[in-house]
Amino acid sequence: MKTLFEPKSGLLSVPYQPDEETKLLENPPRFTWMPGQLENDRYMLQISSSPSFETEVTTTIAPIPYNLYTPDHALEPGTYYWRYALLIGEQADYTAEDGNSCSSWSQSRMFHVPEGLPKTPLPGRAARYEGTNTGHPRLWLDARGVEEFRERLRNDDDYCGWRTFYEKSVVPWLDKPLIPEPERYPGNKRVAKLWRKMYMDCQEALYAIRHLSVAGVILQDGTMISKAKAWLLHAASWDTEGTTSRDYNDEAAFRMVGAIAWGYDWLHDVLSADEIDLVRGVLLRRTEQVAFHIMERSKIHHVPYDSHAVRSLSSVLAPACIAMLHEEARAQAWLDYTLEYYACLYSPWGGEDGGWAEGPLYWTTGMAFVIDALNLIRNYVSIDFYKRPFFRRTGDFPLYCSSPDTIRASFGDQSYLGEPVSLKTAFNIRQFAGITGNGHYQWYFEQVARADTDPDTKFYNYGWWDFRFDDMLYRHDYPQVEAVPPSVAVSSVLDHTSESKDGSLQAVKWFRDIDWVAMHHRMDDPDEHIMLLAKSSRYGSMSHSHGDQNGFLLHAYGEPLAIESGYYIAFGSSMHMNWRRQTRSTNNILIDGHGQYAGKDKVLCMEAGGKVERVDASPGYGYTRMNATQAYRENVPYLERYVREIYFFDEDYFVIVDTVDLVKPASIEWLFHTLNRMKLSGQTFRVMGDKAEMEGRFVYSSSGDLSLHQHNQFTDVEPEEIEGLDNQWHLHAKTKSAQSHRIATLLVPMKKDESKYVSYFLDDQDHGVHIYFTNGDGKTRKVEVPKAY
Repeated sequence: MKTLFEPKSGLLSVPYQPDEETKLLENPPRFTWMPGQLENDRYMLQISSSPSFETEVTTTIAPIPYNLYTPDHALEPGTYYWRYALLIGEQADYTAEDGNSCSSWSQSRMFHVPEGLPKTPLPGRAARYEGTNTGHPRLWLDARGVEEFRERLRNDDDYCGWRTFYEKSVVPWLDKPLIPEPERYPGNKRVAKLWRKMYMDCQEALYAIRHLSVAGVILQDGTMISKAKAWLLHAASWDTEGTTSRDYNDEAAFRMVGAIAWGYDWLHDVLSADEIDLVRGVLLRRTEQVAFHIMERSKIHHVPYDSHAVRSLSSVLAPACIAMLHEEARAQAWLDYTLEYYACLYSPWGGEDGGWAEGPLYWTTGMAFVIDALNLIRNYVSIDFYKRPFFRRTGDFPLYCSSPDTIRASFGDQSYLGEPVSLKTAFNIRQFAGITGNGHYQWYFEQVARADTDPDTKFYNYGWWDFRFDDMLYRHDYPQVEAVPPSVAVSSVLDHTSESKDGSLQAVKWFRDIDWVAMHHRMDDPDEHIMLLAKSSRYGSMSHSHGDQNGFLLHAYGEPLAIESGYYIAFGSSMHMNWRRQTRSTNNILIDGHGQYAGKDKVLCMEAGGKVERVDASPGYGYTRMNATQAYRENVPYLERYVREIYFFDEDYFVIVDTVDLVKPASIEWLFHTLNRMKLSGQTFRVMGDKAEMEGRFVYSSSGDLSLHQHNQFTDVEPEEIEGLDNQWHLHAKTKSAQSHRIATLLVPMKKDESKYVSYFLDDQDHGVHIYFTNGDGKTRKVEVPKAY
C-alpha cells in the first residue's frame, strides 16, 4: 500500500478542515485537505460516527477529483470523524478494502455538527445536471422565459425597465461600427493606458453582442439579430492567442469569453452549423485558457488567494460552461470545478461575518461577477448558493465599512478613491436586499443611486458593467424590498448579525473574519454621521490589501478627516507600489522610519498580518484593541510589541493609545493624513475641511513631547503620475528615541467653525497613567495607559 503524503498546511494553503476547533456554519460541513500529489490526484473520503470507521456507520465517497468536497446531503447533528486516501489507478469502482486501489489513510479528524445550522448540500456530479435545458438560450432565460418576457412587454412596454435598457443599451449599438481587434503593446510591454483601452474595447464588444442578442430575440427583430450576429462573428474572428488572450491581457480575455458565450447562447438558433462550430470552437479555446490558468497554474483549490483567478470562475467559467453544457465534455468538468469551489472554498477573502479582506472595491468587483454567476447557476442548474451564510451576511460589509455618504474612508485598493461610493456597490447590496429582505441594504442602494446620476462617465463603471442590463435582470428575478433607514443602536450586540435586538444597526461592528472594526453614530444622516474604521487583519498586505494593520480612518459630518491617502493611478504604478501599499501612506506608525512589509512576496505579505484582540461596546462607549506586532517583524525585527487601542466616547470624540515595546531604543513617527494643510501648534494639529474640522492633540507621550511637521509630497512617486492632482497633507509626529513608548492621542471631530473642545487631566500614580476626559456635556471618561519602564 502506498503511503499517503500529508504535508502541513502553509500560510497560503487550504486548511485541513473540519476538526475539533472548527465552528461549523452550515450543514453539511465542507471538507478540505492538502493534496496528496501535485497532478492526477483523486481521493476517497470516509465520514463516520465511529472513530474506528466501522462499516455500518461509515459513508465512503469516491472518486473525488480534487482536495475539497461538499456532501450532497446534510448530516444529523452529532460527532463525526473523517479521513481520506489518495486513489491509485483508474478503477470505476473503488473500495476501502482494496489496498491496491488507494494509499494509506490520512490522519483521522473529529468534528461536531450542532443543531439548527442552515442546510446547504451540493448535488453530486452524477445527478447535478438532471433536467437542465439542452436547448438555447439558457443564460438568464430559457425559451419559455423568453416567451413570458415577450408577453409581459406586449402589456407593458417598460416591463422591468425595458424601455431604458432598449434606448440606452441596445439602440446605440445598431449603428456603431465594429471595433477593430486590439493591437499589441509597443514592444509587448504593458502600458497602463493601452491595457485599459484594450479591455474597454472588449467590454464594448460584450455590450454590443449581449444586448443586441437579448433584445433581438425577445423582440423577434431580424435587423437587430443580424447586427448581433455580425458583432459575434467579428469577435470570433479575433486571434485567440493574440492581444485578447488570457496571458496577454486577462481583463480583455474575460470580457471576450463573456461576449462570445452570450452571443453563442442567444443566437444559437439563427447560426448555421458551420457558424456554430466556429463560434463554439473559439469559445471553447478561450475558456480553456482561463480554466488552465485557474486549475493548473494558479491552483486556487490549493492556494485560494489569487484575486483574478477566483473572479474568473464567475466572469468566464460559469457563463461559458453553461452555454456549452451537453455539447462539450470539458465544459461540464470546468463547471463542476466552479460549483464545487463556490460550495466549499468561496470566499477566500472572508467568512462568517461576510467581510472582504481586499476592501470595498474588490468586494464590489468580486460580488458583481459572482452575483451574475450565481444567478445564472440558480436559474439554470437550480443550485442556490445564496443560502450559504457568507452570502446572507456580506451586504453588511459595505453597509458598515463603505457607508453611502463616505469618501476615502475605507481600506485597500480603490479605483474610485476620492469619489463617493460606487453605484455598482449599491447594485450589489440591492441584490442582497432581494435575497434577504434586509431593508437597510435597500436604503443603501437608494442613497447611492439618488446621488450618482452619471455613472457611465466613470471608467471604472463603463468598462465593467451596464447598469440598465443589470437592473432589468434584477427586477425580473427578485422582489422590490422596502427601504429602512438605519438607526444605530446605543449599545451593541457584538455577534455575527448586522442588527441589534431591536432591529437597529450595531454602533460598533466587528468583522471577525477579516478583523475590521467599524464605529458609527447617525449613519442615517450624512450631516451628523461620524464613522471610524480600523483594521488589524490576518490577511496582512496580501493581494489588494495594504501595509495598514492597526490603521484607522475617520469621516465625520459629511467630510473625510483621516483619509486613505494617495490616488489610484494604476495597479503596479509607482503611486500604488511605493505609496499606497506602504505604511507611510496610512494613519499608523513608523519605527525608525520603517513600516510594515508590503512588497511582492505573497508569503511575507500574509505573514505581515495583525489581529483585533478585543472589541467592547456599551451605551456611549466603543472600544477596540489591535495588535500589529507581526506586521512590522520583517522590517523591524527588534520590535517586541505594538498594540493600538481606540476609544469612542459618547458618540463625540476618540482617544487612541499606542503601546510600543522594543529590544533596543528607537524613535516612533505617528502618522496622520488629510486633504488640506493642517494648523500645527505645540502638541496639537487642526484638520481644516469645508464641512468639518478636527482637533488632534497628543495628551501624553512617555518619551516627552513629540516633534510635529507636515508635508504634501508623495514620496518615491513618479511626478508624471500625479501631475495636475491636488496635494494632500501628511503629519509626522516624531518621538525621542526610547525602548518603550506610550502615546495617547485625542481626536475631536466637529462641524465647520464649531467651537468645541474636550478637556483632560492626568493622574500619574501606581503603574499606570490615568487620563480623564470631559466633553461639553460634562461627561467624564477615564483611560489608563500603562507606564513605560
